[in-house]
Amino acid sequence: MSYAIRVEGLGKQYRLGGSQQAYSTLGERLGAAVTWPVRLLKGELRERAEKVWALRDVTFDVKQGQVLGVVGRNGAGKSTLLKILSRVTDPTTGYAEINGRVGSLLEVGTGFHPELSGRENIFLNGAVLGMQRREIAKKFDEIVEFAGVDKFIDTAVKHYSSGMYLRLAFSVAAHLEPEILVVDEVLAVGDAEFQRKCLGKMSDVAAAGRTVLFVSHNMSAILRLTEECIVMERGQLAFRAPTREAVDYYMSSSFQKNGERSWAADEVPADAAPFAPVALRVKDPSGNVVETAQSRQPLEIEFEYTLAQPIQGLRVGIYLQSMRGEVILTSFDTDDPVAFEKYGTREAGRYVSRATIPADFLNEGQYLLGVNASAFRVRRYFWDERALAFTVDAMGAPGMHWPEPRQGFVRPQLNWTIDRVGAA
Repeated sequence: MSYAIRVEGLGKQYRLGGSQQAYSTLGERLGAAVTWPVRLLKGELRERAEKVWALRDVTFDVKQGQVLGVVGRNGAGKSTLLKILSRVTDPTTGYAEINGRVGSLLEVGTGFHPELSGRENIFLNGAVLGMQRREIAKKFDEIVEFAGVDKFIDTAVKHYSSGMYLRLAFSVAAHLEPEILVVDEVLAVGDAEFQRKCLGKMSDVAAAGRTVLFVSHNMSAILRLTEECIVMERGQLAFRAPTREAVDYYMSSSFQKNGERSWAADEVPADAAPFAPVALRVKDPSGNVVETAQSRQPLEIEFEYTLAQPIQGLRVGIYLQSMRGEVILTSFDTDDPVAFEKYGTREAGRYVSRATIPADFLNEGQYLLGVNASAFRVRRYFWDERALAFTVDAMGAPGMHWPEPRQGFVRPQLNWTIDRVGAA
């Protein structure tokens, strides 16, 4: 069997908190060298830096022509894995065999030189892939047309917007025909139309028999594009299976299912400050925290958080999703213009933002709640796209007297009228 990628015992360790070496004079360096044995005996040179494993003992293989999905929560090690496979960074342990040239799209503008024009960067990327100039020239017009940057192709890419960067970077990666295409979660930056265009192109790449590794939080895209999927958890490969089975495993595992999610201090990124999430809760009309809500009753979503300092323009929101990551609705606590004006600046303190999902709205099934705290187009303070899972029971809901399952995520009770307009 022919493999495009073979990974064996792959690990990557990073050092956190290491002291920075300050600039020193020649005399200071000579003095430090002379006193080094004494300081070593005194323990002054003891290693203080904390070491963490971003990847640990990862082993898998990818057959030539296979489209493999890679999913996992933030910090699971997905991007680190792809950086090693793309030769951006070296592993600490283990090895990876790559059979074929690799085209990578790890983040916006990866591999671009900001001082070079779009045209020059296309030829530069092709040369890095080992392509001859005539091969690149043959694909040039197609790349530019797909990216939609023909007016700016001779402009230095440092003047491009992030969207232009992304379109050109993806177009280069997809059209220069590497044997292995590695795509990280960069398509989330683009608009919906561009995402559809990219997914269509990736389908073409896969159909052409090239090997694809695709990382995404978009489970619909994963289900559409990939045949098999690996699930990463805390730097390790937790599960590998056909895509539908792997997605079900991923979406149903590691979620709080008791109707409440609390965040410990060490679970909150340092850069979330001054925002700090406390708890997310699902409540019934009596105010009880519930794991299973009734479709016939309103459902309250409660998000508790603290602000160590005032924040201007803060909005706190929820993302209601299916268990496969399809977004059903998004709502923010300052969507109402009156609330937007009232809370233009949110002072330091403890807050609870509540939203009510009306009765006779959700269909039976399992759902995910994600939360977001941000200042629009300024900064994202906190984001947990899959913070909590809960179930909706449709007992007594409209139409339950019909034996077949009702399709869709919502099952509203619509106002119908029946009028007789004539005799038979």
